[in-house]
Amino acid sequence: MTQEEQIKKVKDIFAKFLEEKKLRKTPERFALLEEIYSRNDHFDAEQLYIDMKGNGFKVSRATVYNTLDILAECSLVRKHHFGQNLSFYEKSYSYRQHDHLICTDCNKILEFCDPRIQNIRDVVSEHYGFDINFHSLNFYGTCKNENCEGKN
Repeated sequence: MTQEEQIKKVKDIFAKFLEEKKLRKTPERFALLEEIYSRNDHFDAEQLYIDMKGNGFKVSRATVYNTLDILAECSLVRKHHFGQNLSFYEKSYSYRQHDHLICTDCNKILEFCDPRIQNIRDVVSEHYGFDINFHSLNFYGTCKNENCEGKN
């Protein structure tokens, strides 16, 4: 699926969700959704707000925060707390399962995927008779990279 096809699909899902919840379908909400699905990173609400303003969109902080909550409720974004007093978000529709490495020095977030984790998930699900919808695995540590922003 191309990025354009994915954006069209998530817009359709979002429109149906807003209709079901009797919420307004505003251009700002759809512009935020498109911005989120055009990026490939973890971001916080403030960064999204700054990026939207930098791209010429007239959007308030309240709209950004409220829209992120709605998008999380309809499972189009996933909200993370990586041990900080800050929420990070990432797109979640048709997004492969992955886990995170978080540097406690520079707060860099690296995604990784290891098939052994999926095997563990399957074994745990079978053993306990539990349907797992998703999982979150985060490893905290420090970059071994000389370019770690926290070491400079």
